[in-house]
Amino acid sequence: MLSFEGRPSLPPPPPSAMNYANLHAYKQINGALQEQHHRHMWIVTGPAGCGKSTVAEYLSQQLSIPYLEGDDYHSASNKDKMAHNIPLTDIDRWDWLIILREAAVRRLQRSSSSSTKPHDGVVVTCSALKRKYRDVIRIAAYEDHNVAVHFIYLRADEEVLMKRVQARKGHYMKNSMVHSQMEALEEPDSRERGRDVLEVDCAPSLTEVQKRVVQTVREALADDV
Repeated sequence: MLSFEGRPSLPPPPPSAMNYANLHAYKQINGALQEQHHRHMWIVTGPAGCGKSTVAEYLSQQLSIPYLEGDDYHSASNKDKMAHNIPLTDIDRWDWLIILREAAVRRLQRSSSSSTKPHDGVVVTCSALKRKYRDVIRIAAYEDHNVAVHFIYLRADEEVLMKRVQARKGHYMKNSMVHSQMEALEEPDSRERGRDVLEVDCAPSLTEVQKRVVQTVREALADDV
């Protein structure tokens, strides 16, 4: 369907009635009442400079499951905008989020060998700056009750992130984009953190952050039925 400007019109927004008030309801949505382990989507999130890609790659190695780099699924026009310090709009991000979610679901597979308990899973990087963006990813758990979506939010102050991005060489994401992403950021609230968001401080050394993320994931897996 085309809009009056000739652009594709937006699809309907994801369900807004996510039930964060009732843990039992959440577990029903994610299939936790069934006698089998979930298939886990580990979404490593946060603004530019938080270390999403490095942490996600390490996590995928530790779990022996696939890793999807979210930036690879951006359109050429999105990458061009970011390279020219033009913030992406909701319209720019919408198709990207849907394509990334569907690609993640397709890559869910059995862990071959892992230091954690074996499970079906995939690790994905995605900034997921706003709650409505996270809700687009959460639809995977609505469509398949055996899928559990987890957001690993790498949190840091803007100053820390700016220094890291300034030190990058040859990356299309410029340091000026850190400020625009921090302005757009909607940090997960207490309801999200109590359901499917795992927060990790990414200010320490990369090695320490990697250890904390792996430990956090192991704890989450230990709670799975």
